[in-house]
Formats: sequence, structure tokens, C-alpha cells
Amino acid sequence: MNPDSPLLLILGVLLCFAALVFLLVVTLRGRESNIDVSRRRPGVAEQPSVLTRVAESASSFVDQKVGKNASFGSANSLEEAGLRIRQADYILLLGCIAVTAGIIGFVLAGVGLALLFVLLTPIGGMLFLNIMAGNRRAKFESQLGDTLQMLSGGLRAGHSLLRAVDAVSQESDAPTSEEFARLVNETRLGRDLKESMADSARRMRSEDFDWTAQAIEIHREVGGDLAEVLDHVGETIRERMQIKGQVQSLSAEGKLSAYILIALPVGIFLFLSFANPGYLGVMYTSVLGWVMLGFAVVLLALGSFWLSRVVKIKF
Repeated sequence: MNPDSPLLLILGVLLCFAALVFLLVVTLRGRESNIDVSRRRPGVAEQPSVLTRVAESASSFVDQKVGKNASFGSANSLEEAGLRIRQADYILLLGCIAVTAGIIGFVLAGVGLALLFVLLTPIGGMLFLNIMAGNRRAKFESQLGDTLQMLSGGLRAGHSLLRAVDAVSQESDAPTSEEFARLVNETRLGRDLKESMADSARRMRSEDFDWTAQAIEIHREVGGDLAEVLDHVGETIRERMQIKGQVQSLSAEGKLSAYILIALPVGIFLFLSFANPGYLGVMYTSVLGWVMLGFAVVLLALGSFWLSRVVKIKF
């Protein structure tokens, strides 16, 4: 490889960025130690490293200047995504990614691509949180039938409702275990179980779990066999999940067609840009070319939205 090739510079920047992210993650994880140094080694004062002090200073600066007034990467969105990280730390991490992406874009094609990469970084951060939150909610929904069966089994064994919820938090997989552990902790702090479950249903955007909370509240008011009620609710939820799986399998072909139709023009544009730059270079040299590119982006966005509405079936 030619020593003057920009690929070497790009590779070096990527390696530096990977090292930066690794050190930042290690530093942030280090502050979540379960046992303090003063307890593990009595009489020894904790001496943070230079990297830890720099990361703490940068995180505090972001928290003071940006975190309080920014809705981006808020605590609620991070909780919904299942990320155990502060808002300031997430914004700082995205800032590092934006700087590195800007440097790579500048090396590849100049200032224009650098600005594009910098602007796309926060959009990618929001998409990442939405995808993580969506996957977490889908996993919670898929576990809900087994969760209700576990609750009803605990009630039939003679446990109280709170003890059955605690057992679910200890024996289930994430994210069910995390949500039910939060229910137990909030209830022990004095919050009503109904409010905690309703809040969890809103956070997970689960109508089925909202039904479960309503069933438990009705049982608390009128009495009856709660285990049998939960069995009926769980059976209904499992039937809904089966129908939902059938709908998803029937609409899978339409979704795949939508993905191909959306990716095809973008892929051809990128391929021609690298394979034959002069062919598309005319688009960047005139006002009419930029207008055509703008119309293409708008039409592609409208088509993507239309296809997403067509293949998305709500029931």
C-alpha cells in the first residue's frame, strides 16, 4: 500500500477512535464499582487516574452546560433503551463520534462530507436509542405470557402478590427482570403497586401489561381468584401474540420489498459515485443539479414514509 494513501490515515483515525471509545467505556464502567476502595483497602485513599479525571471533568461540563436543557438522550429515553449511562456521558460519547466522523469525512471528500457526517451523528444516536428501545419492548412483550404464568404459579403456591412479583424479578430474563425489580423497589419505597405497574406499561408501551395492571387493580377492589384471572389474561395475550406472528409473517414480503425499493436508489448513487465520479459530478456543478438532488431526497423520504405505512399493520 502506498504510504501516501489516505486509507492509511483513515485506518489510523479509526484505530484512535476505537481506542478512545474503549478508554471512555472503561472509565465510565469504573465509576460503577460495587465496593469502594476505602472498604476493600482500609486506610488507602482512592487516587483516580488522569484519564478518569479528564472524563469526569468533561462529563460534568456537558451536564452543566447541555444536559439540563437538552431533551436529546434524556434519562427516560436511555432507560427505555436499557442503557445504564448518564445523559451527559451519552452526549459526550456522541460528540467524540461526531468529531472522528468529521475527520474521516474531511479526509475522504473535504468539508462538505465532514459536515454531513457530523450532522448525521446525532440522528444516528437517536435512531440507535429508538431501535434499542423497540427491541427491548418487543422482548418484554414476548416474555409477558410466561411472566403471567409465573405470577399465577407463585400466587397458587401461597405467596403474596408482591412476593410473586419479586420472584419474577429474580427468575426472569431481562428486560422483564429489570422492570419487575423496579416495581418491587418502588413499592418498598411506598409507591402504590398500581401506579408503578401503570408507569411501567407506559414506559414499555405495552397494552397487554396495562390490561394486567387493570386486572390486578380490579381484583384488589372486588376480590376473587387472582391466579385464575391472570391465567385468562395470559391466555388472551398468547393468542394475540400468535395472531401478531401470523400477521408479521404475511407482511414480511412487503417489508422486504420496501427495504429493497428504498435501498436501491441510494445504493446505485453510492456505487456510481465511487465507480464513475465524473458521471455524477455534473450534479454538483450547477444549481439545477443541486435542486434535482434535493427533490430526489424529498421524494425518497415521502416514498419511504408511504411504504412504511403500507407494510405496518396495527391491530
